Amino acid sequence: MIEILLIAFSLALDAFAVSVSTGISTPGFSWKQGIKMGLWFGGFQCAMPLIGWFLGSSVAEYIVAFDHWIAFGLLAAIGGKMLWESFRGGEEESGPADLSAGRLCVLAIATSIDALAVGVSMAFMEVDILFSAAVIGVVAFGMAIMGGLLGNKLGALVEKWAAVAGGLVLIGIGIKILVEHLG
Repeated sequence: MIEILLIAFSLALDAFAVSVSTGISTPGFSWKQGIKMGLWFGGFQCAMPLIGWFLGSSVAEYIVAFDHWIAFGLLAAIGGKMLWESFRGGEEESGPADLSAGRLCVLAIATSIDALAVGVSMAFMEVDILFSAAVIGVVAFGMAIMGGLLGNKLGALVEKWAAVAGGLVLIGIGIKILVEHLG
């Protein structure tokens, strides 16, 4: 359960970071907008691990001898990508954020690609994928709401460090899986 919560929080940190920047760039960001964002991000964060798990399960019997390396590689790559992007920085958007369904869908997909890869790695672990996906979705929902509201209040300082923390946790979980299987 602790690992699932750590994974859920790590995955939700991408959505949190996007929500913070959306809260910063949306004048008068409100609870209603936060819930709208939370539903998009939470829904995609819940669905993507399920899709990844089904994809991974279809090939699990063929790669059981080195599945721990795959799980480690995926988690380390995702975590490394989060770290890289947090230090590289991104282009700043100008003007108020567009909270249309189209934009939220694109943001939800972009922030949940990592959850798809984690779902693939979960196919090689002994997890209840439905419970795990639900936890991931609920955590992302809450983090998106908090991120938007926090962004509206505190500014851009929080965004970078949320991605750093998420990347480090994912890499740590990948190392733990590898050490458990090799030890």
